[in-house]
Amino acid sequence: MKRKHSIFVNLFPKFLAFCFLFFGIVLPSHAQPLSYGPNINLEQAKKVIAAAEAEAKKNQWNMAIAIVDTGGNLVLLQKMDNTQIGSIDIAKGKAATANNFKRPSRALEEAVEKGGIGLRLLAVPGVFPLEGGELILLDGKIIGAIGVSGAQSTQDGQVARAGVSALNSK
Repeated sequence: MKRKHSIFVNLFPKFLAFCFLFFGIVLPSHAQPLSYGPNINLEQAKKVIAAAEAEAKKNQWNMAIAIVDTGGNLVLLQKMDNTQIGSIDIAKGKAATANNFKRPSRALEEAVEKGGIGLRLLAVPGVFPLEGGELILLDGKIIGAIGVSGAQSTQDGQVARAGVSALNSK
């Protein structure tokens, strides 16, 4: 029993240091930390997806579009005709990544691109460090996130941002 305790005592400071470095240095922070608000409802999710789909159609991109709530649970998923099946899981993953890390998934992609300690993101289960995941905010609080997949990452991001902007426009 004493041996297990000493292993914990020896590893815990290293674990804390890793968490500080990983979450404090690798991922850029916002000026003020965002907090979670109430969950996005179905009507809001439909509005976001409709705007995202309109942007995708305008550019003739076939996309999978996912909306998750603040717990990372799927609220709504739409796969446009002729979208590759693999884009479904990627869209859900990008949305969950944005929601869980309280930042666009592009921020995690940038951390990986820098290399070094940022590469550790690739070992975190369920993280999709690719552009296309965006937070959905209402009154300055996170109510969910959108994830888009089906084209190049920059195009996925463009479609995701178009979806988010629909909820913020009155």
